[in-house]
Amino acid sequence: MNLEMQQFKAEFFKALAHPLRIRILELLADGDKNVNEIQNLVGSEGSAVSQQLTVLRAKNIVTGTKDGNRVIYSLRDPMIIELLSVARQIFNNHLVDAISMLDKFNDTDNEK
Repeated sequence: MNLEMQQFKAEFFKALAHPLRIRILELLADGDKNVNEIQNLVGSEGSAVSQQLTVLRAKNIVTGTKDGNRVIYSLRDPMIIELLSVARQIFNNHLVDAISMLDKFNDTDNEK
C-alpha cells in the first residue's frame, strides 16, 4: 500500500512539473474556463495549452465538460488550490532564507 501511494504521488507531481500546467491550474482555481479563455490569459498558442490540458486530464487533475462545441475545464479536486498555495508558501520561505543568507554574507563582507 505504501509503495502504491508513493507511486501515485510521484506520478501526480510529474503531471504538475511544467510551468504552463501550473499556470493553467492557477487560472482554473479562479473558475472554470474553455481553451480560448486559457489561451488568452496565458498568451500561449492553442496547441501548447491543449497539449498541457491533455496531460492534466489524463492524470485526472482537471476535467472537461462539453458545452456545445467547446469544452469547459475545471479542477477535479479543489484541494489543488491549497496545494498551489502551500507551494507558494514554500517558495516564499526559500526566498526569505536566501535573503537572510545574503544579508549575513553582506554583513560579513562589510566588516572586512
